[in-house]
Amino acid sequence: VYPYGVIDTLTGEREMRDYQAVWMENDFIRIMLLPELGGRIHRAYDKVKQRDFVYYNEVVKPALVGLLGPWISGGIEFNWPQHHRPTTFMPVDFSIQRGENGVQTVWMGEAEPMRGLQVMTGFTLYPDRALIEITGKVFNGNATPRHFLWWANPAVKGGDAHQSVFPPDVTAVFDHGKRDVSAFPIATGTYYKVDYSAGVDISRYKNVPVPTSYMAEKSDYDFVGAYHHDERGGLLHVADHHVSPGKKQWSWGYGDFGQAWDRNLTDENGPYIELMTGVYTDNQPDFTWLAPYEEKVFVQNFLPYSELGMVQNANTQLALKLVRESEQLQLGVYAIAPLENIVVELSAEKQPLYETQLTLKPGESWQHTLPENDARRLTIKVKTADNQPLLDYSEHTTQQTPLPEPACAPAMPEEIHNGDELYFIGQHLEQYNHASRYAADYYRRAIALDPQDYRNNVALGTLAFNCADWGLAEQCARAALLRAHRLNKNPRDGEASMLLGSALERQGDEAGAWDCYYKASWSGNCRDAAWWALSRLAMKRGDTADALEKVNTSLQFNASNHLAMGLKALALADSGRAKEAQAYIVVCLEQYPLSYPLHCARWMIAPGDEARASLLRVTGRRGINGSLLAGWLLSIGQKQAAKEVLEVLDCQEALPMLWRASLSDDANKRQRLIAEAERCHVRKVRFPNTLDEVQMLQTLSDSAFARYLLGCFWY
Repeated sequence: VYPYGVIDTLTGEREMRDYQAVWMENDFIRIMLLPELGGRIHRAYDKVKQRDFVYYNEVVKPALVGLLGPWISGGIEFNWPQHHRPTTFMPVDFSIQRGENGVQTVWMGEAEPMRGLQVMTGFTLYPDRALIEITGKVFNGNATPRHFLWWANPAVKGGDAHQSVFPPDVTAVFDHGKRDVSAFPIATGTYYKVDYSAGVDISRYKNVPVPTSYMAEKSDYDFVGAYHHDERGGLLHVADHHVSPGKKQWSWGYGDFGQAWDRNLTDENGPYIELMTGVYTDNQPDFTWLAPYEEKVFVQNFLPYSELGMVQNANTQLALKLVRESEQLQLGVYAIAPLENIVVELSAEKQPLYETQLTLKPGESWQHTLPENDARRLTIKVKTADNQPLLDYSEHTTQQTPLPEPACAPAMPEEIHNGDELYFIGQHLEQYNHASRYAADYYRRAIALDPQDYRNNVALGTLAFNCADWGLAEQCARAALLRAHRLNKNPRDGEASMLLGSALERQGDEAGAWDCYYKASWSGNCRDAAWWALSRLAMKRGDTADALEKVNTSLQFNASNHLAMGLKALALADSGRAKEAQAYIVVCLEQYPLSYPLHCARWMIAPGDEARASLLRVTGRRGINGSLLAGWLLSIGQKQAAKEVLEVLDCQEALPMLWRASLSDDANKRQRLIAEAERCHVRKVRFPNTLDEVQMLQTLSDSAFARYLLGCFWY
């Protein structure tokens, strides 16, 4: 799975292993994090009810499920930048932050070479809440758009007593890629080749005999969960559904096949299901674009709950229950945060039926039963003592609507005669990593119909740029600009100028790139990236004052580009303002504690033992981190610093070794490093996949190993 090596065999041998764990705890929950195994939550324990509220696998028993092979069940895994996370069985970076008033946060993350993106994930416990808050920050540090998905993957205990808790407005669910569809929760047709025509509740584990995925078509609610009726407890996920629409269940099924996989993945902990929650995605695969140097930030919350069974609404304060059962109304409230003197109201079409006042501590619940004597639509509301709304739920009225249609394949390029349609099909194929169709075929078809088609030329040129075909990228950008500049030189969109500047810079024409970046800076959709590129070139020219002015402009438009923050710190120091630079880094690291450029800049400005140790700790001496730092430093004209930081990190992997060889002026040392790189590659396989790595390898034209790696990239 390029650019990684794949593990396709397991020994099957048991052995005792120590893993570095990070524990987080308050009065209500206890969380165990494993940075060595993909940055997962391995255990989440409800101290109030003394139960694991996610499936706790007491062994690390990998099976060949992950994208690269080994994968383990249990806990909460975080899948990115695509499903079956490439690094799920690899170490990640981590850092601990202690905030005010007992708030604690652990940051875990990585730079990932498949897309060239970086993620920082903050796990926060508050002293007064029975939940763990997860803040994700996904950053695209590339000059071109990239795409990603994010599915958190909590496992919960399976078995006959398990039931998934989807919001009441979920009436249809899709398979992967929306290839198939079923009614929900009562399936009435054939799904995964199982006949459910009698009407079967597929929210129950005991009713799903074969491996099955289903994902909610849509929901206007901010929660999803699971409940174990025997344990009288469950798990809830709470997040804004506008940002986190994905709600999914996966099960191996209760049949023989599923039981075999239970044995593959655990010794004694039994079956589980995966209750997956997608951010910026509602299906698998379903990817979202990140613009150059864009950061997307999101928040998810996971929490235990108990006693209420199926709930109808939830937020980070409380969960609500309102059901009609056996000619009774069952009301319930579960406290996630302290609830003092709250008011619970029940009404029917605004006519009051019942009211009470409660005080609940986190982890406590309240239930009440009333006779069902009103057929009107009921509403339960919870308010503070001073009448501020906390949460409400009105009985969901199911509409008799037909099931949505499954997805269908787009037409072939030669069947389409419209450039606009060709462009959007190409974008879809590119975005979704389609396995059998190629976006470039659609872009080329559109360009054959109209050689100066702006969007299709930019799209094809961007693909070429990402493949290190700088010449084709330049050609496509110039063709797009012929159309954009035909009537005037000031188009609204600056993407073609930005692409042309990037292609020229990669080919060594920095003067031409400078002009293109300036033109792109006139357009709002490119101004932050353009000013960032100009600040880099100014730094390479040695004009620190100009670089500082330009990077400040870029940060004004995009305050989350921590690559630019690192340049600003170095420019401040080079201007004789070292103390100001160090103070600036401290502030930035509060927001981006796993930023390699910021840690590197701190070490470059004040190269003491503490800064060096911090740099080594945050990078973990991982090869991709060394490669990214070397590329960043060279892009801002810091060749000597790149040599020094690679020596300090001393990454025992092929590509960092080749970086060191490419930067060495000693021919003998260069050959020794190349030979060592070949030996490292056998021990830990990773192929080149960043454009900086490609350019570095091109400087090693006398190395057969470097040429081999380039061939792998272009293939």
